[in-house]
Amino acid sequence: MDLLALADFNLVARHGGFGRAARAAGRPKATLSRRVAELEAALDLRLFERGSRILKLTQEGRALHERTGALLTELDEAAAAIASGGAKPRGRLRISAPLLFSHVAIGKLAAEFAMRHPEVQLEVTTEDRVTDMVEEGYDLVIRVNPGTDESLIGRVFLHDRLVVVASPGLAQPADNRAVPAVVRGSGSGEAWQVRTSSGRSRIPFVPTLQLSSMIMVRDAVRAGVGAACLPISLVGRDLADCTLAHWGDVDGPEIALWTLYPSRRLLSARVSAFLEHLKQAFPRGTPDELAAYISA
Repeated sequence: MDLLALADFNLVARHGGFGRAARAAGRPKATLSRRVAELEAALDLRLFERGSRILKLTQEGRALHERTGALLTELDEAAAAIASGGAKPRGRLRISAPLLFSHVAIGKLAAEFAMRHPEVQLEVTTEDRVTDMVEEGYDLVIRVNPGTDESLIGRVFLHDRLVVVASPGLAQPADNRAVPAVVRGSGSGEAWQVRTSSGRSRIPFVPTLQLSSMIMVRDAVRAGVGAACLPISLVGRDLADCTLAHWGDVDGPEIALWTLYPSRRLLSARVSAFLEHLKQAFPRGTPDELAAYISA
């Protein structure tokens, strides 16, 4: 198999078209088209479905891209490491991170990483949706309590927990009446199951505000409009300063932030450097560390 033709095929597959790939690589579109056609002829397979406006991988093309793209990346990184005399982090690093963690921590983390590794071009996309790392070209994904994916490996780098908080001026009802609440997203009246020093209890609530982000929810609770269920890392300083009151820890699974990456490939120097950066920022991975990092 012609490795150069295979590299051109992966270039086109990664960019989703001959024109975009040609512009990204600074090479003639006709050359890329010819090399891919030669690869298809050598394999006796159609790798792309070619329409008037779109170019789509066939099932065979997708399988070839997923199996060979990472290998070619490893070859490029090995050659770059040998040429530079070591495994110094360099090149593009694409990361996907969840909304809340991005809003409170990624900006500072990214700036510190960029100053420490100036030869790495870091790109962070903020989103909560499930991503296809190979298809979308991510090197590393950060997710909260991700589902099982046998194609990925990862590690927990931070823990958090949910608490119910309210303004000190809002009294917690003692007769099981519903409390006004600020919630993320939409929902009807429900109840929080919480643990306190005196045991477990149930706090019914009726949403009075429905907001799209945890930071907006926290700000509304600070204003005294209602109670809310929030990560302790986001309100730890408020609780310490007594600007918010702690009504209990929410019963439920722990919150864990994971770093995920494809198991098919060895960790690049860029990914390894970012994982080490996270470890240095949060050596114990506790909610208190994240709260301190946010408020520092």
